[in-house]
Amino acid sequence: MPTKQKLRSSRRNELSRNWGWLFGLGILFIMMGFIGLGMTVWLTFASIFLFGIFLLIAGVIQLIDVFKCHQWKGALYHGLIGLLYLIGGGLVIYDPVLASTMITAMIAWLLIAVGISRCIMAGALREGVGSVWLILAGIISIVIGVLILVQWPLSALWVLGMFIAVELLVCGWAYLFIALSMRNLTL
Repeated sequence: MPTKQKLRSSRRNELSRNWGWLFGLGILFIMMGFIGLGMTVWLTFASIFLFGIFLLIAGVIQLIDVFKCHQWKGALYHGLIGLLYLIGGGLVIYDPVLASTMITAMIAWLLIAVGISRCIMAGALREGVGSVWLILAGIISIVIGVLILVQWPLSALWVLGMFIAVELLVCGWAYLFIALSMRNLTL
């Protein structure tokens, strides 16, 4: 029976040997993030279109499920939800500009609400460690939300694409640093 030390050692060896895959994935994500920053409008509409397709697929699946489980008490409501998904998906695909405009406004207001909540939480925890960071995070969220709303509805053309591109960059850098730390693991 292997000991904990031997298991840890074998895991470290495995991580140390396979760090290259994660490193490559990090590089790929970073490249996609930079490409995405260069085409945020296209990325916004591609994500909205894909969202519409997902809604349509979800609606069809729910309607199929209604016919399979027509004896169920909730079948009528389940069917209504499926129809709403189909209508929503159709509208998103029919008018992606309106969809991105509405989603961008919701994201901006959500950022403002989250920022205010963080500031209130920091006030409640003002004697705790790290409350200054909560206030800073809250202020940043509020500022980003306000900046999006100031340029709204034009911001709807690029905000979603920029968020996706930045997420790819952050994830890529995280994978890159994790891979480099895995490479340096020793017995």
